[in-house]
Amino acid sequence: QVQLVESGGGLVQVGGSLRLSCAASGRTFTGSAMGWFRQAPGKEREFVAAITWSGGTTYYADSVKGGFSISRDKAKNTVFLQMNSLKPEDTAVYYCAACSRWGVITYSDQNKYDDWGQGTQVTVSS
Repeated sequence: QVQLVESGGGLVQVGGSLRLSCAASGRTFTGSAMGWFRQAPGKEREFVAAITWSGGTTYYADSVKGGFSISRDKAKNTVFLQMNSLKPEDTAVYYCAACSRWGVITYSDQNKYDDWGQGTQVTVSS
């Protein structure tokens, strides 16, 4: 099991930026990918971005393409989400998740992730 701890959330104005971090601890991460999901009030949790751990291939939800960027530091077992040009609709609790399985995986599917962080609140004010 991997313990995930997110940080970097907060309150930001429209058009501002935030950088979220998620550190995996407990053991060296050997899964295939890590991802970010978010859940806005009254809505279901949705996919934001994912990155394969070995090759660094990235995937994004259409709603964040061009504004968000996911990256990872393998040596630190950490994944980042750089969020630029933030909008009020980006307000949500952001969750980091780890996919420990390998194979042909749809990384936008939250059911493919095995471990989850506690979430960090991002609020974009207008």
